[in-house]
Amino acid sequence: MKKVIVGISGGVDSAVAALLLKKEGYEVEGLFMRNWDAMLNNDTLGNPNFNENICPQEQDYNDALKTCEILGIKLHRVDFIKEYWDYVFTYFLNELKKGRTPNPDLLCNRFIKFDLFKKEAFKLGADYIATGHYAKVKDNTLYKAQDQNKDQTYFLADITKDELTNVLFPLGEYTKPEVRKIAAENHLNVAQKKDSTGICFIGERHYQEFIRNYLKPNPGDIVDVKTKKVIGRHTGLMNYTIGQRRNVGLSGHEERHYVCGKNVKDNILYVAFGNSDYLYSDACTLDNINLLGDLPSNLTAKFRYRGEEIPITITEIKDDYIKISYPILAKSVTPGQACVFYDGDKCLGCGFIKDVYKNGEKLWYLCS
Repeated sequence: MKKVIVGISGGVDSAVAALLLKKEGYEVEGLFMRNWDAMLNNDTLGNPNFNENICPQEQDYNDALKTCEILGIKLHRVDFIKEYWDYVFTYFLNELKKGRTPNPDLLCNRFIKFDLFKKEAFKLGADYIATGHYAKVKDNTLYKAQDQNKDQTYFLADITKDELTNVLFPLGEYTKPEVRKIAAENHLNVAQKKDSTGICFIGERHYQEFIRNYLKPNPGDIVDVKTKKVIGRHTGLMNYTIGQRRNVGLSGHEERHYVCGKNVKDNILYVAFGNSDYLYSDACTLDNINLLGDLPSNLTAKFRYRGEEIPITITEIKDDYIKISYPILAKSVTPGQACVFYDGDKCLGCGFIKDVYKNGEKLWYLCS
């Protein structure tokens, strides 16, 4: 009998993944990862109102314990707090300092869930590891899930081809409603538990309050990108994202406006008024490339998880970067975010957005 170690998170997806594998005849055990410690990581600094009876991650662990008790499987627990800080959270902070918009979930999958977790699972005698991700893997190749609305290949695109070996994604053929139904029919305690959203280590806390614990606020000028005139003050560039329209800090300006860029060197936040022209681009460069297969001449890409998948053309390939163009103008292509490549349902890897172009010119107001 083959042994599978399932990453049990305390949510419904990983619980059903374990259930399905057990029904398929595998020897199943769970492994809960503890990646964050609020007190150890000084989460309460500068926040005297911080008061939680139980850390959300501890509640997740309790839910995971109950799930494994219902399933009749053993649950192991491992701490990756230091590793998560070194490989994921430090990267997150450094990207914010550069004015970029990081996506720590991709790094967590690559360095924690499909590297350290996998090594820990093999110490426990695993033949395979499994997670509750909505994706498929066949012959070391990553494919989109049956449920296109829940497909999570975007977040898995930075794991290496070697890391895809001995990996199972039991939910690849299921839709989210089907997963909920299976959980309810099998009386799992997490059948109706709400899905976690947002950045995992921030959770339900206020983003700006959380970030202030680690990055000192550095207020600066808000500048109209068209007139180059100062029109307000921002609270720190790390508090804003490209395309943001709410809480920009221009309450006296009634005309519709949005964040269109940042200048880290001069600590300037650029804002545009009216239509979204300043958010559109037709080309970009990518660095930190991870390829899961050869790139065909005709392929598509997504610039954000919920973004539209559009056709792209690779115009230049170097050892350390790729330049792509796209005939359909793309909105809010943001430095620091991942550009994930697809050939139909096959996910071919990703690169991270560096510079953004329009009509052959680099968009000077983006992270200059």
